[in-house]
Amino acid sequence: MSSSILFSEFARVCSEIEPVSSSLEISARVADFFRGLNDDDLGTAAHFIMGQVFPAWMERELGVGPSFLYESIATAYGMQRRAVEDLLRRTGDIGVTAERMCSQSVQRPLFTEELTLQRTYDNFNLIARIEGKKSQKRKVKLLADLLISAAPLEARYLVRLVAEELRIGVGSGAVRDAVANAFDVPANLVERGYMLVNDFGVVAVTAKNEGEKGLDSLTLIPGRPIRMMLAQLSGGMEKGIGEFSRPVVEWKFDGARVQVHKMGEEVQIFSRRMENITSSLPDIAALIREFVSGDTAILDGEAIAVGPDGRPRPFQDILRRFRRKYDVGQMAEEIPLHLALFDILYSDGSSLLDEPLESRRRFLERTVKEDPEGRIYLASQLATGDLSEVERTYNEALSAGHEGIMIKNLDSPYTPGRRGKNWLKLKPIMETLDLVVGGAEWGEGRRKNLLGSYEIACVEPETGRLLMMGRVGSGIKDDQLSELTDMFREKIISETGIDVGLQPDVVFEVAYEEIQKSVNYDSGYALRFPRLIRVRDDKSAEDADTIERVTELFEGQRTAAQN
Repeated sequence: MSSSILFSEFARVCSEIEPVSSSLEISARVADFFRGLNDDDLGTAAHFIMGQVFPAWMERELGVGPSFLYESIATAYGMQRRAVEDLLRRTGDIGVTAERMCSQSVQRPLFTEELTLQRTYDNFNLIARIEGKKSQKRKVKLLADLLISAAPLEARYLVRLVAEELRIGVGSGAVRDAVANAFDVPANLVERGYMLVNDFGVVAVTAKNEGEKGLDSLTLIPGRPIRMMLAQLSGGMEKGIGEFSRPVVEWKFDGARVQVHKMGEEVQIFSRRMENITSSLPDIAALIREFVSGDTAILDGEAIAVGPDGRPRPFQDILRRFRRKYDVGQMAEEIPLHLALFDILYSDGSSLLDEPLESRRRFLERTVKEDPEGRIYLASQLATGDLSEVERTYNEALSAGHEGIMIKNLDSPYTPGRRGKNWLKLKPIMETLDLVVGGAEWGEGRRKNLLGSYEIACVEPETGRLLMMGRVGSGIKDDQLSELTDMFREKIISETGIDVGLQPDVVFEVAYEEIQKSVNYDSGYALRFPRLIRVRDDKSAEDADTIERVTELFEGQRTAAQN
């Protein structure tokens, strides 16, 4: 097997792609890079090129926040941490800051170990695994060792990788097309493989070595989460029912989405962000062992926090359960959860994704035995095109404290990660947007120590770029601003005056009065009277709404105004 490429090759490719705006040219350059890599480097580069250190399904993270990143840069280049922060305020880019400090450093060893792509990944793995006393010091040292071996350009992209903000405009769409181009396989097969195994490294290596046949053989792997199928807003009850020749109606539960993997007695539970939350939900895991039959299964459902009156509790209570690391049993008693299951993706060695919903429902009914106490149950389905029956179900859902209804196509497959027209949601409130927080401003007067206004952005799916849509800040009370400031303080990556750059990994659910066209923001849109509904801790930046969805809502709003 050929040796690993130098990290400088990766940095060179990144620097060449960074100024390019054409998606076609970006994917072509990435394809050229992929063709020359061995299997190990290809698996690593497929993640690195998107600014990911590890694949999304992997329960691993570096655990290096901005403050420790600054410390590593200072240690590597013999500077004071304050000097790093001062330069960062001027550049607004932690990568460029590291690059300049590397250029200026006189603390350069005579002999350093060669910095390869594999060594970089191996060190990242070590950093992620370090725990216990003095773990942060050890992480700082390992990262500083990499930076000492790096040339200035390498330092730029090495540090951006650690910050998970590569800034070169390569998203999942560009990598999909690059893999297809590099190894002469259909892009739709590459995308299908990615949706099934949730790992572009695996998909790229499979495409290289096994071609179409290998990609076609990729399937779900119990214990490895995949992206969940998403719903689209219905244009109304009558229109929604009319979309399908065979519609079925379910309640839209007021809970948090979970994906449950059963492998014998082992149960793993994943959030919508594909975070493993099993240790926080031992009560749900126990219900799965008791009421789900078969050896292996992957189930889709909603965890609902239930109050003493049997009605759903606030969404934040669910997140308290998801986040809980200690005294989990006590929290389970304080905030009991029920599990409503509505789909099954895998059963005893077979993927069910391509089966129609009607068939998957039969599998689900055979697999799950409902709890007489109502702690685990199947979502009730009503197969009907009768508008009065649909309206009755809708009102029942609202009366029970839930959000509305889902209208689904009985003939539809399960399509991971897609917001298609086979699932429609109908709610009484205006649709909200899930937007990424990219920056903030320090307040004034009595709020001068609080981040009081937040930049919000949708996502361009091909490149992963954030497209700004304005700011949200009005209506947020001081106590909530204090909580948000504490949460974002460790995510600050730059400061210029009152403007603060933030690591873009927090999602706000934002309500608004209207979507307007705007030349002031690179999305081309702005929100009129935006207001924060809640922090979507259950969603990652990749789950945020796309520019296509914003455009769709804008067009729908305009059509509604004309009618």
